[in-house]
Amino acid sequence: MKVCVAMSGGVDSSTVAGLLVEAGHEVVGVHMKLHDAPSTGTPGRCCGFDDALDARMVAARLEIPFYVMDLREAFRRAVMDDLADNYLAGRTPNPCVMCNGVLKFQVLLQRARALGCSHLATGHYARLSPDGRLRMAADLDKDQSYFLFPMSEAARQATLFPLGELSKPQVREEARRLGLLTAEKAESQEICFIPDDDHTRFVREHRAPVGGGGEIVDTEGRVLGQHDGYWRFTIGQRRGLGVSAGQPVYVLGIDPQSGQVVVGGAEGLRHQAIAVRGFHWHRRPLAGEALSARIRHRGALLPCADLEESPQQLRIGLAEAARAAAPGQALVLYAADEVVGGGWIHSVED
Repeated sequence: MKVCVAMSGGVDSSTVAGLLVEAGHEVVGVHMKLHDAPSTGTPGRCCGFDDALDARMVAARLEIPFYVMDLREAFRRAVMDDLADNYLAGRTPNPCVMCNGVLKFQVLLQRARALGCSHLATGHYARLSPDGRLRMAADLDKDQSYFLFPMSEAARQATLFPLGELSKPQVREEARRLGLLTAEKAESQEICFIPDDDHTRFVREHRAPVGGGGEIVDTEGRVLGQHDGYWRFTIGQRRGLGVSAGQPVYVLGIDPQSGQVVVGGAEGLRHQAIAVRGFHWHRRPLAGEALSARIRHRGALLPCADLEESPQQLRIGLAEAARAAAPGQALVLYAADEVVGGGWIHSVED
């Protein structure tokens, strides 16, 4: 089998390449150049110049062909523009879903086929059944299936997740055994193209000029303060609000039309039903099948009470309330450890 391995320069994808070579596959390594964000030199930042060099050195160690693919334009459209536009629409974006679930398994998979590869392999912690069903990783602490719900059936049939049955310590041990220089490399964290973790600065620079100033109000409409950009806030945010209400308050709502940011007590963050749009089914649930919803990576699995589907959206009633479900976030449905589908939160109900 000829397999294209997406090599980020980290230990996970390096180990994938090594294991596939060891298993006798014809392996081609590909590193994606995604952006021009400056490197901070901080351990755990991915997609920088040093990562490309590490990936190249691993490929040389394994004696496999290696290519760097310039995907900056596709990444800008699918991930960076999406993040900025979602914040400006008053939503909470999830760039990791757009990058992992969309870019890699659409654009990169096409490039892999152009190289004559039948399959694309990545370092994701997830599993695929022989019939192409997406399942959680064996290591639940590392599971990344939440990010992968946009994968089409065709993409799932052409993808390999060699790390799905391994834990992180096992992956590092395999990397040591294979003699890979990335064996002890720190994990990548946060958003790779915002090295200072300041999404406010990114939106201001990426979509300049932006305004959006307005009032901070409580749930009764009383004005508590002013702000200089509603897109600086996210649902559930407590710190940095710049208001005093005599008790802890959280962002409960964001109105991009008026610029108002609504704050209130923690009880206002709990919701029993969520409306999801753009839902992508992997398969339809069976009659009476128990389903759970996850609204953030590593978030709790919330048992579903009922589903109501219309042409516009899927309304999901929950057996227990979700906390801080925000428009723009991904909601993924599971049947036990299997992903049955996912979409984007549109609104919430008490």
